[in-house]
Amino acid sequence: MCLTVFLTVSIMGVTIAVKMDFAGLNEAGAMEDTQNACQEDEIMKKSWRRNVKRMVLAAGFALALSCTAYADETTFVAGTSVNGLGISNMTVEQATQHIADFYASDYKLTIKEKGGKTEVISGPEIGYSVGLPEGCLQQILDQQNASGRISGPDADNKHRADMTGSFDSAALDAKIGSLNAIGGSSIVTTADAYVSGYQEGQPFTIVPEVRGNNVDREKTAQVIRDAAARGETEVDLEAAGCYYAPSVTKDDETLKNLCDTMNRCREMTVTYTFGGQSEVLDPATICSWITGSAEGQIQLNMDQVNAYVQTLASKYDTAGTARTFHTATGRDVSVTGPFGWKIDQAGEAQALADVIRAAQSQSREPVYASRAVDRSAAEWGSTYVETDLTAQHVYMIKDGAVVWDAPCVTGNVSKNYTTPPGLYSLTYKQRDRILRGQKKADGKYEYETPVSYWMPFNGGIGFHDANWRSKFGGAIYQTSGSHGCVNLPPAKAAALYDLVYAGIPVICYN
Repeated sequence: MCLTVFLTVSIMGVTIAVKMDFAGLNEAGAMEDTQNACQEDEIMKKSWRRNVKRMVLAAGFALALSCTAYADETTFVAGTSVNGLGISNMTVEQATQHIADFYASDYKLTIKEKGGKTEVISGPEIGYSVGLPEGCLQQILDQQNASGRISGPDADNKHRADMTGSFDSAALDAKIGSLNAIGGSSIVTTADAYVSGYQEGQPFTIVPEVRGNNVDREKTAQVIRDAAARGETEVDLEAAGCYYAPSVTKDDETLKNLCDTMNRCREMTVTYTFGGQSEVLDPATICSWITGSAEGQIQLNMDQVNAYVQTLASKYDTAGTARTFHTATGRDVSVTGPFGWKIDQAGEAQALADVIRAAQSQSREPVYASRAVDRSAAEWGSTYVETDLTAQHVYMIKDGAVVWDAPCVTGNVSKNYTTPPGLYSLTYKQRDRILRGQKKADGKYEYETPVSYWMPFNGGIGFHDANWRSKFGGAIYQTSGSHGCVNLPPAKAAALYDLVYAGIPVICYN
């Protein structure tokens, strides 16, 4: 016996017709005609239940096929997002408009800052709009359709797109400038660890670094501009490296060594020697000049260092001061001039700073701009050349004795070429030199005079031979003198040339 059943099922608007054939009366094998009616009824019930189950399964399978066949391939699957913005169940056109509308009205760029703080820049504030690459959304939809439109928690339907954001640059820069991260009252400036300044009776110690929340303004502004240009909704300033970080910490070995060096300054002295006199720079004074550390070295109050060196100079410099000179003829005269002791104050201040930074006690002479021969009253020593401008005579003194002398002719007084008195030193000596006066408007010199022996001591003024003169000494210089030089007889000039040397003191007096 065979039974045929037609079943119609309607689910979610889809109607499915299922045809089922039942040959269940004999499915367990051949039935004996002699079986009683009760047995037949029971067999038919079991067969019916089994085939109904098969029918339902078939209907479900048919429904699945129908749903797949009728699915809308023009919309994005559930859970689809682009750059964090959801576009589920939207067409490409709808998604395009949705994205445009969002960024024009609802776009917000959240600025994540240290300490969990955030600030927001909204799209309307900066005239924001955004554009997607052509065909970007359609490509995403095509990929979903090609892969079977998979959705659900295990499906990855989050997409990134290189959006091109547009905004009012001036408006954005104004918003950036108003951020609390840029100019807020709660900003703490990052600072390196350093060694403390001097406190009387206290050792130098390391002051720990400060890990603040101040940002590199230009970098921060650029990071925000770039994020807005890409259509991003969040930017983390700390992750982007916008915050300043200390470059030197309290555990820095160089800083520790520097602190040790500074503490050695508490025990160092610097002793200055000036002939038989000395000046001792004590530890307390040295340490009082120390203001701390920076860039790996001791920082000093250079105003105080300079003042100390200036004090030394005012006490021990002699150059430019009046000194008493005992002449070869037995007179005592007062003379001044550039010859003498003169501390190079800038050079010595720097040298002293370097000594302190090394924290090494020492005895030293200062750096000199000019030096005399001796620290005694007669600081020109016992070997020098003197010129008596009144007597018109020159003497060479060696080891305290006159070893050479000669008459001379000095600068013409009537023409205001008078040779200036003073304490000088020989600059150099040179053979066969042409002495020239000032250049005139026509390009020629006032004079050009060849000499065999040239020994300058005061700029363009010096000793030299004068073979054009037949007489020397007396009152010649009053009206027929030189342009300022000390003229000597040729043979005498040659002898003096052999006796003198660069640096020998030269004293001119009236």
